[in-house]
Amino acid sequence: MNLLTPEHLINIRLDKALAELASISRTKAASEIKAGNIQVNNIVHTDVRYKMQQNDEIFLHLEPIVEIDIKATDIPIDIVYEDDDLIVINKQAGLTVHPGAGNHQDTLVNALVHLYGKSLSAIGGEDRPGIVHRLDKDTSGLMVVAKNDITHKKLSEDIAERNVKRIYKALVWGNLNPESGTVTTNIGRSTKDRTRMTVVDYPNGKTATTHYDTIQSFGYISMVECRLETGRTHQIRIHMSHIGHSVVGDQTYGNNARKINQHYTDLKKETLTKFRRQALHSSRLEFEHPITGELMIFESPLPDDIQTLINAL
Repeated sequence: MNLLTPEHLINIRLDKALAELASISRTKAASEIKAGNIQVNNIVHTDVRYKMQQNDEIFLHLEPIVEIDIKATDIPIDIVYEDDDLIVINKQAGLTVHPGAGNHQDTLVNALVHLYGKSLSAIGGEDRPGIVHRLDKDTSGLMVVAKNDITHKKLSEDIAERNVKRIYKALVWGNLNPESGTVTTNIGRSTKDRTRMTVVDYPNGKTATTHYDTIQSFGYISMVECRLETGRTHQIRIHMSHIGHSVVGDQTYGNNARKINQHYTDLKKETLTKFRRQALHSSRLEFEHPITGELMIFESPLPDDIQTLINAL
């Protein structure tokens, strides 16, 4: 949807102008802006306070509205902890967290509905019951699910205030120099491919910070531990790629075939070629229980497929 700024909206905030031009609520307008779905003069804007200028052209990318029908699906999930308020899950790679993009039956949410029905928090919306944060489809490991709204709200606040510690292990290409460091950039949605995120210049996008430490090296591949200070979409994958050390197996942000052909032969080459998901695992989760105040610490060992890859290396 292309919209041209009329004279009476000059110097008006982007969210207010968009709400009027697109006939949507101001809350919806702000949500679309923050999600990176708005371009002004072919530049993605995520700041709702941007003041409209004469002849500004707005492009609005709205996802089609679909009727939500969350079906209960019997999908095995690994529950490592559960009480009256929350569930901690060790998600397997290949499992999408919530419905979308044509998949409304084979997700973690469908599995949760099968097990718990409507006994989950509703803050995230009817298509994301209990979902406080998410992992990419092909990222494995620990995540927490809220059973009630009070728990959901407190966990969300703690994540926003950076009081939840989320640590990942990843196999990345190359040997990092320095071996430990911090990556801070702004991340926003790509204007060329809506399914991808990318590093963007300030003030576009949202600030993202990842701390990393090298644990071990296996020739041209290193095992790193990454700690999220923020939690942007695809953050670790983008940041590792940005510094020239993309995650092994990442089909979106890494050029695996070139690196495999350049550095490996025989059995190792065959094993790496067959590994088709990002070697990224949520290995440690720490947070204060939103009701009891108890410090909760969970750890998850590397899944078999990543460990098999390490053994081959």
